[in-house]
Formats: sequence, structure tokens, C-alpha cells
Amino acid sequence: MDKWHNKVAVVTGASAGIGAACCKALVDNGMIVIGLARRPERIDEIHNSSWPDDEEKQKRLHSLKCDVRQETQVVEAFAKIVKDFGPIAVLINNAGIVRSTELVRENNTEDLRAIVDTNIMGVAFCTREAFKSMSKNSDGLGHVIIINSVAGHRVIHFEGMSTNMYPASKHAITAMTEVYRNEFLMHNTKIRVTSISPGVVRTEIFTEQALEMMKDFPFLEASDIADAVIYCLQTPAHVQIHELTIKPVGEKF
Repeated sequence: MDKWHNKVAVVTGASAGIGAACCKALVDNGMIVIGLARRPERIDEIHNSSWPDDEEKQKRLHSLKCDVRQETQVVEAFAKIVKDFGPIAVLINNAGIVRSTELVRENNTEDLRAIVDTNIMGVAFCTREAFKSMSKNSDGLGHVIIINSVAGHRVIHFEGMSTNMYPASKHAITAMTEVYRNEFLMHNTKIRVTSISPGVVRTEIFTEQALEMMKDFPFLEASDIADAVIYCLQTPAHVQIHELTIKPVGEKF
């Protein structure tokens, strides 16, 4: 990870779960990290809980309020990051939501749009703005990591639960990862792109009802995905892990 020391990393959906775990791991590995979230005060709480006696690491983590569904907020946030901290080297597209709604249910437009706007358009907005900075990096460093899902490769059905729009949004991310790889090449950059597709991870994305229905499932922890992010980042510059799938031992789908 030496090549990333003191470089700027941006993490979306950074207030909890995988995003918060990624912030901690990146700081621990010497990066300057800006966490984007609708609840930035929760990112601020990470300082004392993670490094109560380490001011150096506390200074490496910063928070910025940003709803990735709102294009204007994304543009303004990335411009501020570049102005205040310097060029962006790493982007972790983590922000994502689930809504418990069937595709055929009436009056579900708000839920459907929320999934598409967060899981797809949020990635598109953030990656576009990060690319503006990464493509100008004199050292050629740049890595976009997208937190995908096993549901982005196969539609998984759980008895009693709607599959909803979530796997459709993650299938879009699988396709977008390949599009980004081609576009980064087309622009003659060395920017890498990685899709990380976890199985079930114990995070706030699930409602209590969903967790109760999944009580017998094996779970990954958010820190497992953060470890995978670091693994992908530390590979040599000529190596690109395009897709990394992670499942808990015993997962049956």
C-alpha cells in the first residue's frame, strides 16, 4: 500500500457498515479519507471509536455531507475535495440501498426510483467526477472500486421475500464495471476498476424483519469487505482485479 500513502480516497455511504469499515481500513493504511454520507456526523464518531489515542489517524478521516442521488451535491462535493485535499486517487462506490417492494406492486414509484438513483446513478455521478481528477494525476494512479453483490450476477429468490429492484440495479453495476474498464482504456489512462461482489453481509441495509427471516444464514462482516478492498488496492500497478466474489462459508446460494 506504499504507493497510496497520503493519497486521497473517497468513500460513499461512509456512515455505517461497509463504508465505515472501508474508511477505517484506508486510514489504517496511510490514506487521507473523505467519507460522503447523508449523515456525516456518524462518520465523525468513528474518530474516537477507532483511534481514541491516535491524533494522526484521526486527522486523516474527514466527513462531507452528500446524497449521491443528487447530481448537484455530488459535483459540489468532489470539487470541494479536490480543492481542499488534492487530486483523488481512490474511489469506493459503496452507497447502496434495498427497498422491500415488489416490481408489480402499485404505488411503488418512490421506492423504485430510490434504488435506481442510489445504486446506479449515484455510482455514475461519483465515478464521473472522480475520473475528472484521476485522469489528471501525474503519477497515473487511480482505482475505482464498486461494491456490487452476488445478486449482480444471479437473481436470487428467497421464499417469502420479494426479489425487488435490487438485483436489477446490481446487474447494471456488473455491466458498468466493464464499460468503465473500456472507457478508462479508451482515454489512455492506467486507472483500474474493480467490482467486489459479497454474499450476505451483516449491515444496516437489512430491516429487522429481513434479518429475522435470515437468522439461520451465515454472514460476512463489513470488515471482511474492507479487507478485500485493501487486497485489491495493493496489487501491482499492472494487475487489475476486475471481479472479486466473496461468500461466507456455508452460504447456500
